[in-house]
Amino acid sequence: MASFDTKIGGRERAEVRRRADLIAATIIEIGVVGSLDVTVGKIAKRAGISPALAFHYFGDKTSLFLAAMRHLMTSYRREIGERLRAADGPRARAEAVARASFSPQNFSRGSVAAWLNFYVLAQSSPEARRLLAIYHSRLNSNLRHALRPLLGDEATGVADRIGSLIDGLYLRAALGDRTDADEAERKILNAIEHDLRGAN
Repeated sequence: MASFDTKIGGRERAEVRRRADLIAATIIEIGVVGSLDVTVGKIAKRAGISPALAFHYFGDKTSLFLAAMRHLMTSYRREIGERLRAADGPRARAEAVARASFSPQNFSRGSVAAWLNFYVLAQSSPEARRLLAIYHSRLNSNLRHALRPLLGDEATGVADRIGSLIDGLYLRAALGDRTDADEAERKILNAIEHDLRGAN
């Protein structure tokens, strides 16, 4: 019985690893191509997994892409949480959201391309639209919570504006703008500084 349990555990671990490899390969391939015009076969090849197994795990390319976006959103949320816990004071908390948004992990070529295509897919996919709404809600909530002690009722409008700027910088980067992560971060930090200065 113990041997059987170990074997089941090994299979489960292998499946988790293969799924993770496929998700990582999806993000890389979208970054290379710049669109969702990639085949599951090509993604599977990069992951070192057969296309049949990729279809078995995810069903179709859209489901695989949505799994990749859930992964990106989870990683982003985790990094924001870590930075918020380390932040000292409301201003530092607002800046932590900006820094997480443009960290090397979140502002990689593949991630940026994936976000652009995620917006496009949300126009036709209810599930993508739902996930995008969750992302926007969490981003605005984090910014509002950080800015409210400094801006009071104005925090809602400023949070919406900062969130829109973050999205805009991602979209511009996906469309070929040469702004790098450091410059994008500085733009958001300057926008936060401008809004806080205007409130004083």
